[in-house]
Amino acid sequence: MAFGNEANDKDIEEFSRRFGVQVEDGFGSTENAVIVIREPGTPPGSIGRGAHGVAVYNGETVTECAVARFDAHGALTNADEAIGELVNTTGSGFFTGYYNDPEANAERMRHGMYWSGDLAYRDSEGWIYLAGRTADWMRVDGENLTAAPIERILLRYKAINRVAVYAVPDEYVGDQVMAALVLRAGDTFDPDAFEAFLDAQPDLSTKARPRYIRIAADLPSTATHKVLKRQLIDEGTAVGKADTLWVREPRGSAYHHASGPAKAI
Repeated sequence: MAFGNEANDKDIEEFSRRFGVQVEDGFGSTENAVIVIREPGTPPGSIGRGAHGVAVYNGETVTECAVARFDAHGALTNADEAIGELVNTTGSGFFTGYYNDPEANAERMRHGMYWSGDLAYRDSEGWIYLAGRTADWMRVDGENLTAAPIERILLRYKAINRVAVYAVPDEYVGDQVMAALVLRAGDTFDPDAFEAFLDAQPDLSTKARPRYIRIAADLPSTATHKVLKRQLIDEGTAVGKADTLWVREPRGSAYHHASGPAKAI
């Protein structure tokens, strides 16, 4: 048994191949109040279908979000109305509350429902797709984006082992997209090959294309192996000497080396 961040399709396939086993994957909150089950036939990118009472809600209107719509390339076309928070509409499930923390309890339990803090959207057949945490919203030049869909696209690049996408502030457009990448052992970052890869992704919008790339030795994580994005956000483009920063010019597509080792593994 393993635990941590939700498994992606790439990890599940590689783990199954390497160890010759069938992977049974599920998604749930630490509080065990929201449960999503990856059933046979789960579409690529989806974490499965929600257990009884699990829905995607708009936190402002306290109503269920619209069904997601996709273009011919599989890109989400109605993010503003389809992305919401995963909730348990029946209550708190097995969760009885945080010890001596009424503010946290009030944040999780609102309107008689448990609010997970996880952003998601669902298709017309009920398959759920993660969009990140509520803090993962980015507004890039007037367009609302979330981290998880971008992360799923970047994981298609064979040299990438782990990825975290997050926002860094920009005085002109609000946010810029930054991606911290951990490469597979023995691989190095080839900016030209990476640029060509991004060009070939039909479901990656121009504004979702990372402005900053951090090639990292590892990603900061909790004791339960969840990525500490707040630390990455706080560090921003100050990546230190061990990691490497690559930057794309505002109106360009090519990446140039900005700081750190010229060739990062």
